[in-house]
Amino acid sequence: MPARAIMIQGTGSDVGKSLLVASFARLFARRGLRVQPFKPQNMSNNAAVTADGGEIGRAQALQARAARVAPTVHMNPVLLKPQSDVGAQIVVQGKVLGNAQARAYQDLKARLLDAVLDSFGRLAADCDLVLIEGAGSPAEVNLRANDIANMGFARAAGVPVVVIGDIDRGGVIASLVGTKTVIDADDAGMIVGFIVNRFRGDPTLFDDGMTTIAERTGWAALGLVPFFADAHRLPAEDAVILQDQTAGDAHGRIRIAVLVYPRIANFDDFDPLRLDPNVDLVFLGPHQPVPGDTALIILPGSKATIADLASLRQYGWDVDLQAHLRRGGTVLGICGGYQMLGRTIADPHGIEGPAGTVDGLGLLDVDTILEGDKVLVEVAGETTDGVAFKGYEMHVGRTTGSLRPLLHLADGRADGAVSADGRVVGCYIHGLLADDRQRHRWLRRLGAAASDFAYESQVDTTLDLLADHLERHVDCERLLALARRPTLITSSR
Repeated sequence: MPARAIMIQGTGSDVGKSLLVASFARLFARRGLRVQPFKPQNMSNNAAVTADGGEIGRAQALQARAARVAPTVHMNPVLLKPQSDVGAQIVVQGKVLGNAQARAYQDLKARLLDAVLDSFGRLAADCDLVLIEGAGSPAEVNLRANDIANMGFARAAGVPVVVIGDIDRGGVIASLVGTKTVIDADDAGMIVGFIVNRFRGDPTLFDDGMTTIAERTGWAALGLVPFFADAHRLPAEDAVILQDQTAGDAHGRIRIAVLVYPRIANFDDFDPLRLDPNVDLVFLGPHQPVPGDTALIILPGSKATIADLASLRQYGWDVDLQAHLRRGGTVLGICGGYQMLGRTIADPHGIEGPAGTVDGLGLLDVDTILEGDKVLVEVAGETTDGVAFKGYEMHVGRTTGSLRPLLHLADGRADGAVSADGRVVGCYIHGLLADDRQRHRWLRRLGAAASDFAYESQVDTTLDLLADHLERHVDCERLLALARRPTLITSSR
């Protein structure tokens, strides 16, 4: 018998859907329910590798962790990875289907519903509760035709919907009531309740607001959730956290700068540094200079390596890198950033953009060719100085030429490169700095004070605290009672 399911949609992006689903997953898993998270369609360059050899949005990997289950490609069957302002790579059930411009994708969506329902059915057949996350907002009625992310999926799968509004943004009453007003009546009929998120102050002051929303929508008021300050300790799905970062006084901490180019990918690699009390981490946007007291500059992953390398030069960061190295600083490149540090990058088949070859930064004696199947695999091993690590690979291309690798993998391969003076290093391994052993090694090398900060354990602690928070402020029993067994249909509508 299939599991019960309920879908969490929002009045807009970044209203807290992802973290609320993760929190409910931990809450109900602690009660002994077998929980599976699910997001029909996600758009993010922050992805995770799954044990079944594919990739999903990082938020669904966190939700799986919260539910205490292994992540699978079926938790996020359609993943869109932006490569330009109007186009994206399309990943279906963990594998790259191809690229599409935004308008062309709108026509493609109808053909992807079968894969979405297939993945959902697989999850629902093997658990007690499926927690489904929508994308954006159902009020974007201009995108309703062929929708697979919000009401299109809810209607096709026959699952009830709870809508989240963010009061911290202002206008939450209008957002929730307006959603009911603009969507189709049959879509509105799928909505059974609402939650108001991120409230600050005396909650009794919003009693009338909750009543007004309930009366004007006919939806059950399930809870008013106060602002949870420690939410920033969990990996963020969207790049909002990278915005408006400026370097201030480091107060004796080691300053590390991350270059934020337009198609930055897997920026959650740096959450452990952001949270480490001995690190002052700054994310530098276009044309922001690298502070002179920076100890380490990181070139992160990229979804469009050659294009982002051009942006790096446009912003003047190639000059900053040279000045940083003259001052005795260190540079680390991860995945696409590693490729940029080499002598050349060739994209003969136009995988990430126009076909061609460009000069890299020339700081490592390696060359990269973007070709072949995408590598998606979890890895472990140790650095050349014997410090263990674990992480994952997620990249297209082969990088060759290194005579001084950085890492030795457990499967016998070598990865990465180190410059002759040891101050420029690069590798393909994501998640390297989430491993406390590796992060502490890097910080000791940079001269940071000793730290006992344990990143992975604090993620689980924060998930538990957030689950406790929801249990106090949301009618979880009613939410669970509103969930029902889906009535799956095919994509023929």
